[in-house]
Amino acid sequence: IIAQLLGSTAACALLEFATGGMSTGSFALSEGVSVWNAFVFEIVMTFGLVYTVYATAVDPKKGDLGVIAPIAIGFIVGANILAGGAFTGASMNPAVSFGPSLISWTWTHQWVYWAGPLIGGGLAGFIYEFIFISHTHEQIPSGDF
Repeated sequence: IIAQLLGSTAACALLEFATGGMSTGSFALSEGVSVWNAFVFEIVMTFGLVYTVYATAVDPKKGDLGVIAPIAIGFIVGANILAGGAFTGASMNPAVSFGPSLISWTWTHQWVYWAGPLIGGGLAGFIYEFIFISHTHEQIPSGDF
């Protein structure tokens, strides 16, 4: 997590340096989008992303589906950006919004970009882990020792 926060900050600092001091800006809610709408939107987008990661890359029952994991994950990230980018910026990761906020020193509604993804990702991981991934234990036959 710390590496992601440092990476985001370094990238924004380098961008500001490379553009001759132009401000990098930060994530912000669009006009007409309430803070609670944005909060729920970030939860839903991150839930979809983490659920897709679990379904295509983590689940031991995925079989050959794991081959398309990078495509499926990239697709859900792209779909989330298309759906939520205009409203919240579609952060889906606190580190993505942290760097621009730190460099521009703009912290308005920053909690949305932390709480939303952490709750959405946590819910998706919990639900997939305890509802869809079976943790059955099969006893090894005694002749296999």
